[in-house]
Amino acid sequence: MGITVDNGVCIGAGQCALVAPEVFTQDEDGFGTVVPGREDDTDRPLVREAARACPVQAITVDGP
Repeated sequence: MGITVDNGVCIGAGQCALVAPEVFTQDEDGFGTVVPGREDDTDRPLVREAARACPVQAITVDGP
């Protein structure tokens, strides 16, 4: 269970970091990543919205 970003699919659009900046950020190359320690924050209100906002569906949310 948890939140993951598939770096092989991510195109660096940044929608995840805009929608849920407490859970997502962008790495030094501009690709989306989960903020360290937030991998299990599946119950945060905007996490699923951030996953839906991803234009290439690179985010997986497993859990509640």
